[in-house]
Amino acid sequence: MKGLFKSKPRTPADVVRQTRDLLLYTQRGSTSDSRESKREEKVLELRKNIRELKSILYGNSESEPVAEACAQLTQEFFKENTLRLLILCLPKLNLEARKDATQVVANLQRQQVHSRLIASDYLEANMDLMDILAEGYEDTDMALHYGAMLRECIRHQIVARYVLESKHMKKFFDYIQLPNFDIAADAAATFKELLTRHKSTVAEFLSKNYGWFFAEYNSKLLESANYITRRQAIKLLGDILLDRSNSATMTRYVSSRDNLRILMNLLRESSKSIQIEAFHVFKLFAANQNKPPDIISILVANKSKLIRLFADFKTDKEDEEFEADKAQVVKEIASLEPVESRDNP
Repeated sequence: MKGLFKSKPRTPADVVRQTRDLLLYTQRGSTSDSRESKREEKVLELRKNIRELKSILYGNSESEPVAEACAQLTQEFFKENTLRLLILCLPKLNLEARKDATQVVANLQRQQVHSRLIASDYLEANMDLMDILAEGYEDTDMALHYGAMLRECIRHQIVARYVLESKHMKKFFDYIQLPNFDIAADAAATFKELLTRHKSTVAEFLSKNYGWFFAEYNSKLLESANYITRRQAIKLLGDILLDRSNSATMTRYVSSRDNLRILMNLLRESSKSIQIEAFHVFKLFAANQNKPPDIISILVANKSKLIRLFADFKTDKEDEEFEADKAQVVKEIASLEPVESRDNP
């Protein structure tokens, strides 16, 4: 008889609702229920549900994801606080469930419902969730999961602006240097995303926060004792300054003798990759047609050393553009004269 009353298959919305109930149960903790076995059962059910959510969004070995099912799931997910519950309960899940949950959150940031990214609307009303995700870098167990979620959430410009303008931005300079290599690398990836994805927002942030931001960037990253930190930092600096949106920041940066001193030290590094990346920033100092007198003085004082350095400067592969840039930089430096002789005919 049992076979006659098969249960109706669950809709994507049903899976979300049941997941929400299980998350609420998990959040309440074991104090409300003395039966540990029941609790284990519920946690197991929660893990299965999260796996099913992932399967609906990504498809599986047997089928591709169905757009209508994804839209239903997304709509129900952001109708109530399922995302908040999932983020708060993540530490209580095992590693596999955390990975699945992270992939679910990542996918939901891209799902459109009636041509709208409803995740963006939800996050705009729940920005404090970004505080939890950003501070996750301080928790070794949660850092990589929360970091991956944070990177997906800052795909939304409004979220990126919130993080850029928050107290967390200063903490990234420390997160990037954490002793755990994987966490430091993840923090560096998020930092790069924040500073390159949304051009207008980044330009505004750098303009408003130029002073403290580059003081931290120079001292903690470009002058770090850690080779990988220096290499990543000089590469990212080049990406930032060479972006047209940041032309005002670039002009300001290449007018500073302190910045030039740091770049010239990086040009002398034993690492070829750091030297090459440093050159891409140094060439902006050389190309500046309105060099301040103290910049000219430094370049003139080091003229012969720089020309000698660039004579042996080569990339591993032939690169015509690099050679042309180098020739132009050498020409600019060679033509410089001491500031005094310019003023005295």
